[in-house]
Amino acid sequence: MADRMGARAAIAALTTEFEELTSGTGAADDTGDGPLSWAGYADSRARATARTGEDESVVHGLASLGGRHCVLVSFEFGFLGGSLGQRTGDRLVAAYEAARRRGLPLVSLIATGGSRMQEGMVALTQLQRVARASARLRAAGPAQLAVLRDPTTGGGWATLGAGADVILALPGAQVGFAGSRVRPPDSDPHAYSAEGQLAAGQIDAVVPPEELPGTVAHWLRALHAPKTPDGPDAPVPPAPVPDALSVTGLPATGWDAVQQARSAARPRAEAYLDAYFDHRLPLVGDRCGGTDPGLLCGFGRREGRSIAYAAQCGTATLPAGYRTAARVIRLAGRLGVPVLTLIDTPGAANDAAAERAGAGAAIADAFTAVAEAPVPVTTLVIGEGGSGGALALAAPGNTHVTRDSYFSVIAPELAAAILKRAPDEVRATADQLRLRPQDLVELGFARSVVGPPQE
Repeated sequence: MADRMGARAAIAALTTEFEELTSGTGAADDTGDGPLSWAGYADSRARATARTGEDESVVHGLASLGGRHCVLVSFEFGFLGGSLGQRTGDRLVAAYEAARRRGLPLVSLIATGGSRMQEGMVALTQLQRVARASARLRAAGPAQLAVLRDPTTGGGWATLGAGADVILALPGAQVGFAGSRVRPPDSDPHAYSAEGQLAAGQIDAVVPPEELPGTVAHWLRALHAPKTPDGPDAPVPPAPVPDALSVTGLPATGWDAVQQARSAARPRAEAYLDAYFDHRLPLVGDRCGGTDPGLLCGFGRREGRSIAYAAQCGTATLPAGYRTAARVIRLAGRLGVPVLTLIDTPGAANDAAAERAGAGAAIADAFTAVAEAPVPVTTLVIGEGGSGGALALAAPGNTHVTRDSYFSVIAPELAAAILKRAPDEVRATADQLRLRPQDLVELGFARSVVGPPQE
């Protein structure tokens, strides 16, 4: 079990620049036993206040982290298990509205056991209020970042937590919709941990406490698109095209292009991202229980500017990878951050597991995310461009290629097989497909063949 700390201690561990905001509490701010007349509820609240110094389970206010301002919410688990009642809902809604009015991101430090039983359905419906306030903030643009403390369960996880754009968690934190006292007795405890949720693609990172202030500050910078001198309606400049990392020459034949792209010595996505970004922050998983280690996604900083990325790593892309990429592209579009995609895949995964995981729908979602992106998408093909599984992440009109890459409607071996050609005709088929980098430029698919920086 992770260490627990109070709401203000959690804030102090993150920043010393915090100004608490107050909000009207209306009818819920009474001294009785609440809307259900639950005997002893007033006494329970009084004891919680005496123990914690708080009069409710959340504190909210304005904060600054790493030079970026935000609205900060922190839960007090010592106050009735950090549960959500009507007055909690009032404060959470006030926090979301403060973020919306001020155009600031919202950071939530969550530690809650769920809805407050002593307020019954009045407490449960606060989840609808929080979801509505979150949707209003999302529509206005600013990002939402959640830090999952121990525990984060019930409606707090299913609204503020899982509904955030970026989800971080402290090591060992209990995370799940079902709390420890209500889940099945034979449940796997790992599934309800921060580490288990990371493996399942439900959160983005598990961050040690000592690294949390810097990580949250990095994220607030990455999720910020600075206003341009030309005004808020000026178009977002596209991400610069990366330099090629290979000094190989242009391939003479189609089969040469395929061999160069498949070479184990060719630079891969990780090397391109490291060379391109000063700092990057990963976003992991499709929020549907899946991850794809062969597709790297996230936000990075390059020369003081934020750029989102989705980079294939040379493996067959899984449905979870396409869904994660679509999530990142849509978030970038909402925030006004340009996108860089790196293409390198033999194609989409096409085994039975991929079909059961919704390969077609996931690829369609990636195509749609790119097509609908309100920000420019820049694409560099750095290796294999295998059919629609690669094209789903390619930017129409702004795709570039390296010399050790190719792009084809289908792999030449498969094309030969479909056409019932002999194995020794694969090389000739590769030529017919016109898949070389220079062919792709001549066909109008690619804008340029990119060379190394010295050229």
